[in-house]
Amino acid sequence: MSLTAFLYILALIMSGVLLFGAVYFVIMLTDLECDYINPIDLANNLNMYVMPEMVAHLFLFVMFLLLGEWMSMLLNLPLVGWNVVKVVNARQFYDATEVFRTLPKHKRENFVKVAFYLICFFYYLYSMIITLVNESTSDHQQVGY
Repeated sequence: MSLTAFLYILALIMSGVLLFGAVYFVIMLTDLECDYINPIDLANNLNMYVMPEMVAHLFLFVMFLLLGEWMSMLLNLPLVGWNVVKVVNARQFYDATEVFRTLPKHKRENFVKVAFYLICFFYYLYSMIITLVNESTSDHQQVGY
């Protein structure tokens, strides 16, 4: 199994985890909107996952860049850029005092992330299958089947 196939398997797993995290964020924001959770608890619960999500996504981006998987890298470029802008402007964390005012923006952002990670999940699945089939075909041709 090549490094590219392993990377797509890893990306598939990480994309599933990031998708689950984005859905969790949407659920928590909806709970805040319905007054099931207070803003301080929301900020404390979500802020601990913000940077690990960004680091995991940046790791995938860098790995695609290093292995020359240009389509996968370009697919991830918009969200990496968005995350970099948020970190540079120090807007990556949820502020308990501002969360009610910015709730629609946060919900919209997380719905977009759910859609993005869902698209990535199926793209990585397709790319993994294509990579493994191409490797299998080239192995059979070398053996002489």
